[in-house]
Amino acid sequence: MPVTLATSAGQIDLTLDRDLAPCTVNSFAGLARQGYFDNTPCHRLTTSPGLQVLQCGDPTGTGSGGPGYKFNDETYPTLTYGRGYLAMANAGPNTNGSQFFIVTGDQGVALQPSYSLFGKVTSGVEVAKALEAVGTPGAGTPSEDVKIDSVTITES
Repeated sequence: MPVTLATSAGQIDLTLDRDLAPCTVNSFAGLARQGYFDNTPCHRLTTSPGLQVLQCGDPTGTGSGGPGYKFNDETYPTLTYGRGYLAMANAGPNTNGSQFFIVTGDQGVALQPSYSLFGKVTSGVEVAKALEAVGTPGAGTPSEDVKIDSVTITES
């Protein structure tokens, strides 16, 4: 399923994979259709080796907000997270909501396979990668505002 993230830094095109994570894709698409992600900040941008991600999906911008529901993980023991991958952020097993991250690092990220992978950047990964200039090592807030202007789902 094609998706366009219009961000303050530029456009990022995604493809969501229903075969890999059907519940995650349905939740993300439903929230996007409701405008849930529109005009929301990306609250985390990390640039540490092994963890280079842009995290968004919390309308409060605090890292603790969500849609008011949670759903189960859709993970696999052999899962790895490469550059341009899209996955759900969580607070532990089966706590998925609305927060997601895009892997920006060239070498991917060194994470356990406990985050539901549900898509990939098809164009615009350089937009997310360029944001590392305003990132902070560890788990930091971007030094400049980064926000999602809108999310558009293209039905296929």
